[in-house]
Parts: sequence; structure tokens; C-alpha cells
Amino acid sequence: MQLTELSPALLTGQDAGPMQLVEHNQQLHQAVIPAYRQMQQAAAQQGIAIRLVSGWRSFERQAAIWQAKCEGRRPVFDRWQRPLKIEHYQGLAKLEAIMLYSALPGASRHHWGSDLDIYDAAAVSNDYQVQLQQSEYSAGGPFYRLSQWLTQHAAQYGFFLPYREFQGGVAAEPWHLSYQPLATRCQRALTLEQLRLVLQQHPIAEQQTVLAHLPELYRRFICNICEAPK
Repeated sequence: MQLTELSPALLTGQDAGPMQLVEHNQQLHQAVIPAYRQMQQAAAQQGIAIRLVSGWRSFERQAAIWQAKCEGRRPVFDRWQRPLKIEHYQGLAKLEAIMLYSALPGASRHHWGSDLDIYDAAAVSNDYQVQLQQSEYSAGGPFYRLSQWLTQHAAQYGFFLPYREFQGGVAAEPWHLSYQPLATRCQRALTLEQLRLVLQQHPIAEQQTVLAHLPELYRRFICNICEAPK
């Protein structure tokens, strides 16, 4: 895929054209699916059943999540995943608290279809509700073995963990994988001005505060990732 094919609509979650259904009503970019299947098959040989919690996400879906968190209808957590009272936060501090775990609409890596949140279905019962908590992927948690396997093998299939550790922006997310061949190109193509334009055209909660601080948010929470292994 060439950069010229990465339209602003695709980069900001407004074009589902290249997305295909994978499992459980979850979609990924068609360029990602073969590598995802190969990784699944390799993990299955070790008794690990990789499944999607979340794949492609539209701008509208991300905006709904953002709105609910701004209004306190969905939980917001600190770095240690302790719940915060978002009503006690204002201005930039409120945006920072939300963006620790939830991307700005138009800037979510899930918009690209290259990024996926995963768990190990073989490690839990069918009715288990995945929380995407760090404790689930740490020693003693049900998905610790998956986390260890990904550290050793994900790169073989083109995947990396963009939030492997906290770097002052997004919190550590051991469940979040990026398909490097596509995600790196998308990140380079998504400019500050493209993001500003889509937000001006599609207003979101805390719109004025977001636009006022957009360059800083773009630097800290969008460009600031753990790079893929060389």
C-alpha cells in the first residue's frame, strides 16, 4: 500500500471501504487479515486462542465513546487504572485524563484498521467479560501467557505494541497491537492540519478546548508511541 492511497477519510475513521469482517462483528483492514490469521495459527499451536476485543472503529463510534467519558457516563481511569471522577477535571487536565486510555476522535489508531485489542479466549470461560485491565495481562492474570508470547513473537508477523510502556502520553496497553507495515504509514500520513480540519467539520465534546490544545495533544498522545522493533 502506498501513502497516496491513504485518504483523509480513511485516516480519520470515515471510510470503511477497505475493512473486512474478521470475527465477532469486528473488522480489520484487508491488508492486515492475512498476518493476523498467521499469528492466530502460530499462537494456537501453543494453546493460545487470540481473539479480537476491538478492531476497526469509525469516527462516529470513537466520538460516542469520547462523549460518554466527557460526561461521566463511561469510566475514566488513571495510569494505575484507578477510577477518576471526571467531573472534578476541567480544561486540558480533563482531556489528558481521558486520552490516557481513549483516543481523540479522528486520531484513533483503530480508525486505520491496522490496530487491534486482543485477548486469549482459551484462558477464560466463554462468558468472561474482558476488561482490558493491565492486571489481566500481568503475572497472575489470565492473559499473562499471551502477553509473554506477544513479546517474543508478534514482530514475526508484522505486529508491535505501540503502548508497550508509558511515555508521558497514552498509558501502557499490553492488549493493543499495531500492524507495522500499515500503521506506520498511516501515522506519518495523519497530519495535524488534517486532524484539525476533521474536528472543525465534525464537532465533538469539549471541542473548543481540544482545538486550543491540539498541537500539544497531537505531539503527546498521537505521535508519541513506542516504536516498532528494527
